[in-house]
Amino acid sequence: MHPPPRIAHNGPMKTRIALALMAILTALPAHAQLSPADTKMGQAVDADQARSITLLEKLVNQNSGSLNLPGVTKVGEMMRTELEALGFTVKWVPMEKAQRAGHIVATHKGPSTGSGARGKKMLLIGHLDTVFEPNSPFQKYERQGDKGVGPGAGDDKGGMVVMLSALRAMQTAGTLKGADIEIVLTGDEEDVGDPVSVARADLIAAGKRADVALDFEGLSVVDGKDMGSIARRSSSSWTITVTAKGGHSSRIFSDEAGDGAIYALARIIRDFRTELPEPNLTYNVGLITGGARAALDANGIEATASGKTNIMAEIALARGDLRTLSDEQTQRVRSKMTEIVARGYPGAQAKIEFGQDGYPAMAPTDGNRALLAKLNGINRDLGLPEMAALDPLKRGAGDIAFVASDVDGLVGLGPSSTGDHAPGETVDLASFPRQAKRAAILMTRLSLEKAGK
Repeated sequence: MHPPPRIAHNGPMKTRIALALMAILTALPAHAQLSPADTKMGQAVDADQARSITLLEKLVNQNSGSLNLPGVTKVGEMMRTELEALGFTVKWVPMEKAQRAGHIVATHKGPSTGSGARGKKMLLIGHLDTVFEPNSPFQKYERQGDKGVGPGAGDDKGGMVVMLSALRAMQTAGTLKGADIEIVLTGDEEDVGDPVSVARADLIAAGKRADVALDFEGLSVVDGKDMGSIARRSSSSWTITVTAKGGHSSRIFSDEAGDGAIYALARIIRDFRTELPEPNLTYNVGLITGGARAALDANGIEATASGKTNIMAEIALARGDLRTLSDEQTQRVRSKMTEIVARGYPGAQAKIEFGQDGYPAMAPTDGNRALLAKLNGINRDLGLPEMAALDPLKRGAGDIAFVASDVDGLVGLGPSSTGDHAPGETVDLASFPRQAKRAAILMTRLSLEKAGK
């Protein structure tokens, strides 16, 4: 065997080795930015995991379907107990006027002067209700290793548990006392009350007071990677009504009789499909009916119709939703839909109405991007991968959108879960500590920044 070649330890070689070592060290994850308080919060979160899972089971086993008003109220009482123990002033805001149970609004004011003066005013958002009403067969929590299965385990009872774990960690580390935080837990996120102006008045008012909004709905994970959410699309409804001349089917397509209501509606839907497409826009047709007679129920979710094959359709109805990434896009697309519906259709008249019960859009603003950048700074300090911005097409509408025009926001501080809104909804219990640490450190750092309002 030949001996290994000798390396001359001259000056230039030492310099090259030193530079190479420096490059390697620079590429390693940096943890030096974690303060003693950050470290203490991380330890507190880990120690809190068993308590968090126990609380999750308790919350999940109390049915709180949006229309189960007593059940939503009971979950609100559970959250009141937890928040008051952290020093929050908690009030229950009843929502009889919106035919819903009510909301939790909790405030924590740190000192306004001195070295512990509160910084940015933070709004934390979550919700008490689930999509599972008392008549659902899916009612109870079940632990399956690192998974928790149950109604609302992820959306959003898991989110509220992560919120509490983060706040308890801040209390343990002494950083909560200087934080200015307002929490709004709505009781009707899954089925917003009517009128929306009443149902969301408290949330909107809180948004106007805040510098930052943090939404504790679920973390999005794509291909095994945690994602940051800086945008949510809007959600609103529309209804088309077409009326036409009736008569014997043998006269259809004639100048005197026209095409009937169903053909006219079909042309409108076809033109929507071919003329409306643009980035970040979807427009679904969820219900359609027509005939000699047709009607929708009061909620617009069931239809009745009658007719015969030899009678021209006198009425046709369609309902659907519209989802956009900005309020400007909403108005522009609505104008285009209105123009399509207003076109002439042989022997028929058409009109479109837009529902007022929807969610606005949360656009991906520079302020939201800056918040995600701060969260990624925390990820680097914790040795976690950077979180890319989630494609807003992969996220539905949510409560934070009601404050998006007034305050910078970040979505997805709750745990990751699968199968939301369906029997078998499953939350990843292992994601609780990761998310609570991120949230606790983020809130602590924001509490040290200068308030903007």
